[in-house]
Amino acid sequence: MSVTAVGSTDSALKRARVARNMTLEEAADALNAITGGASDASLMSAWESGRRRTGKRNRAALCQLYRERPEVLFAHQDGAATSVLESSGTEVVVKVLTRWTDLVEAMVDVAAGAREHLVVTGSRSREKAYLAAIETAVAQHPDLVHYRVLYGEPRHRALADHLLRLLELRDPSARRNGVKTLHIGMVEQSEALERFFVASETAAVVPLPSFHGAEGFDCGVLLSREAAVGLVHHGREACASARPVETIEAVRALPIRHN
Repeated sequence: MSVTAVGSTDSALKRARVARNMTLEEAADALNAITGGASDASLMSAWESGRRRTGKRNRAALCQLYRERPEVLFAHQDGAATSVLESSGTEVVVKVLTRWTDLVEAMVDVAAGAREHLVVTGSRSREKAYLAAIETAVAQHPDLVHYRVLYGEPRHRALADHLLRLLELRDPSARRNGVKTLHIGMVEQSEALERFFVASETAAVVPLPSFHGAEGFDCGVLLSREAAVGLVHHGREACASARPVETIEAVRALPIRHN
């Protein structure tokens, strides 16, 4: 496979890859060999173009891979990056969800509507309808690529059982048309604060602290396609940097905080 030539406006990150005569796929494989993650050609391209910002672990690994300083490789990402909210304002917020039933319904709808990507983050999920919607999407749409990012061990047995069912539905080591379609990773609690969202290629829901009291998360925001695409990339990058938990044995070995 040939490597595309670079131009004067290409980022230093892309120039470093091309200088080593590596395709995006080869660079992703080399990066994953260092991090143990699951980056792919699409994510590498987004980093090179500046559409997405590379995370801490992948930055360090890319510097090792290309033997270059971070201030050189990532200058294009750190210069004048504009967020979705900065460019679109509150237009990306489709609806504010103020009741638990509305929040769960919206999360179920996002999972059920996913056809290309479904990213789910957090270690506290236990709502049966929501977990079932994820499993149904994975079962019914074989081309759907699902990323599950845990932040620490599962808080409830229901989530651990859900992970086992996902592994029964899909083999993370398999490739469909050359693409891995199930990614499960865990970010250690000491490395990042937990975050919660579900995102597809068309919509996303981000739970918020309760508007009604100090307990739980029963409110949230439903976000548009533009914001959802950004969260899909966020989740993919987080999963690429996470420790894989992709066997039944590995899931069963995870401690459960609550029954």
